[in-house]
Amino acid sequence: MIEFIGGVIIIIGAAFSLIAGIGLVRLPDLYVRMHAATKAGTLGAGLILIALALEAQQLEVAARAMAGLVFLLFTAPIAAHLLGRAGYIAGVPLWSQSCMDELEGKYDPETKELKGTPRD
Repeated sequence: MIEFIGGVIIIIGAAFSLIAGIGLVRLPDLYVRMHAATKAGTLGAGLILIALALEAQQLEVAARAMAGLVFLLFTAPIAAHLLGRAGYIAGVPLWSQSCMDELEGKYDPETKELKGTPRD
């Protein structure tokens, strides 16, 4: 029964990973692509790690898989934030049909600082 549950979770995780890959190819700009990669990609990889922990039925393997999952959940949002900010600072344009730019007028291109950010 555990093998069946693990197999189903692996298939679901692979489907989310496939959706993330398709999103990277099909979506229009850096910011939306980054969203697809971090949300669907993290969920897909996390599900596959959970399935690995179930399938292995060994404490050492399950502990490593769970450590990898925790690391993934902590680092993916931070990496996405930094990539988005770096893209904005570098001047990567928004998609032409984007509704709003919440940083418009708050970012100084000369000093690379946001208004309202405390200085050291």
